[in-house]
Amino acid sequence: MSGVWRPGPRNSLADVAGVRVGHGGDEALKSGSTAVLFDRPAVASVAVHGGAPGTRETDLLAPENTVAGIDALVLSGGSAFGLDAASGVQAFLREAGRGFAVGDVRVPIVPAAILFDLANGGDKHTGWDRYPPYREFGYAAASSASADFAIGTAGAGIGCTTATFKGGLGTASTLLPSGIVVAALVAVNAVGSPTIGTGRHFWAAPFEMEGEFGGLGLPTPLPADAVAVRTKLDPRPGTNTTIGIVVTDAVLDKAAAKRLAIAGQDGFAKAIWPAHTDFDGDLVFAAATGTSGITPAPIDRMKLAAAAAATMARAIARGVSAANATAYDRLPVWSTA
Repeated sequence: MSGVWRPGPRNSLADVAGVRVGHGGDEALKSGSTAVLFDRPAVASVAVHGGAPGTRETDLLAPENTVAGIDALVLSGGSAFGLDAASGVQAFLREAGRGFAVGDVRVPIVPAAILFDLANGGDKHTGWDRYPPYREFGYAAASSASADFAIGTAGAGIGCTTATFKGGLGTASTLLPSGIVVAALVAVNAVGSPTIGTGRHFWAAPFEMEGEFGGLGLPTPLPADAVAVRTKLDPRPGTNTTIGIVVTDAVLDKAAAKRLAIAGQDGFAKAIWPAHTDFDGDLVFAAATGTSGITPAPIDRMKLAAAAAATMARAIARGVSAANATAYDRLPVWSTA
C-alpha cells in the first residue's frame, strides 16, 4: 500500500490545509479535551455505530438539515460532563467573529462527542467545584490550536484505556495519487483490544506506513488465541468509547461526508477487536474542507473511503503506541510493555 499511498509530511490531521488541533486537560484528573478548528466552515456529517454514544449538535449534520458548514469539532473525556468542552470552543470562536450568520448574530457550530474516563484512577474531586472543568479545557484547546500538536497522552487521550493497554489520542494522514489528502484523529478508549492475543502486535499492522507504530507487522504464526475476545473487566454501558474524525480536502456534499464517516468506522473494525459493542459509543465525524478543489468521481470516492478506513486504523494504533505512563495508571503502556 505504501507504494501507492504515502503519509503526509506531518502524518497528522494538520496535513489537510486549513485544519488546526489543540488540547486542554489535566493529568491529575486524567481527562482532557481536543478541539479541531477549521479556518473556513467545513461540510460535515457523522456516523454512530456504538451502543452508548454521547454527543452534541449531531442532528444538524444529517444531509437533509439546514446548516451546511461547521466551524470546529470537539472530542472530549468526561462522559456527559465533557460536552461542556464544546461551549469553551464556541466561546473562543465567538470572540473571533466566527459562526453561522442569523441576521446580525453569529453562532459558532461546534459538534462534539465524549468518552467515559471517570473511573480511570484520576482525581475527580480536587479542582472540580460546582461546574466541571471541561468548558475551560475546550477554551484552552481552541486557543492553543496549531498544525503541530501532541498525540498519545494528550487532550481527549489523557484518560483513555483499552482492554489490554493504556489508550491515547492518535492521528495519521494519507496522500492519494489524485492529489487528495485524507487524515484521521481518534481518541482510543475502546472496550476491546487494539492488539492481537496477549502480545504487542497491532490489528492495524497491514495498514502501517514507515514503521509509524513500531513496525512489528503481524505475528507469525498467529497465536492460537488471536481472536479470543478480550474486553475491559466488568464493562458497563457508557464506560468506554472510541471517537474519531476523518477530514479530507476533497470537495464533498453532506451525503458524501456521511459515507466517509461510515468508512471511518471500518477503520475501527480493522484496528480493534471487538468493536462497535453495546458498551462502546463508537462515533466518527467526517469533514471536507474542499481546499484541494478536487471533486472526486464515484470510483475515486470509493478509493477515498478505503483510505479513510486505513488511515483511521493507523491513527488508532498510533494513539496507543504513543501513550506514556502517568501516575495511577491501571494498565501498562504499550511502548514499555
